[in-house]
Amino acid sequence: MAKSRILNVNEVAIAVIQLNETDYISLTDMTASFKEGSGLIGKWISNKNTLEYLGIWEKINNQNFNYPEFGVIGQEAGTNRFMMSAGQWIDRTKAIGMLVKAGRYGGTYAHKDIAFHFAMWLSPEFQIYLVNEFQRLKDDENNRLKLEWNLQRTLTKINYQIHTDAIKEKLIPQEITKQQANFVYANEADLLNVALFGITAKEWRDNNPDKEGNIRDYTRLEQLVVLSNIESINALLIRQGLTQNERLFLLNKTAITQMKSLLESNAMKKLK
Repeated sequence: MAKSRILNVNEVAIAVIQLNETDYISLTDMTASFKEGSGLIGKWISNKNTLEYLGIWEKINNQNFNYPEFGVIGQEAGTNRFMMSAGQWIDRTKAIGMLVKAGRYGGTYAHKDIAFHFAMWLSPEFQIYLVNEFQRLKDDENNRLKLEWNLQRTLTKINYQIHTDAIKEKLIPQEITKQQANFVYANEADLLNVALFGITAKEWRDNNPDKEGNIRDYTRLEQLVVLSNIESINALLIRQGLTQNERLFLLNKTAITQMKSLLESNAMKKLK
């Protein structure tokens, strides 16, 4: 399902939908404040210069673009009888830069690059306001994601404290050196790494010599959620007296199950 947001440009509500992590802006909404309305889309896309721009964009971004048909359209463009619609352009060339939707949030949509081109054609002033508002929307989304990421990182650290407390209580013998204790902590941390990522911290560093930080600095949001969960579960299993091998097997099964659930979760998708 497409995720929809709204831009407010000069008191005009313009829908933005996201498909496959790509933003498409409503050209139909953009024409609302202009006298000719959505008919302007057909005039714009029938323009030879517009078609040239669209063709270049598709060549760069679309490996399935129908070049032969684009050549035919180029020969037709500019004649008095030539007319083109967004739907015809998509059908004839297999274009991906534009789409036509029915129902709620229906209308003609375009990738932000193409939408900005259309906005400039409508009005340079309108285009500037649109670009600024779109950038504000993206900045707000990025700030929200950073906040959610930091909150999840904090939760992971809190759960890790519970995890290390259980290690101290059950796995670390009395009167051992700090170096020995640190070895046990590192060993248990790698237990979680192997259960979730299938690799130890050292193996990750050896495979990624150009990256700073550690494996957990490059995780997905879903992985961070699972990591915080299996930290708590491991603490419980430690107190129950299970061996490390037994815990690794159970934690790996749990990680697989939880990752599958989170990747299919609508709630998680809304956070992205």
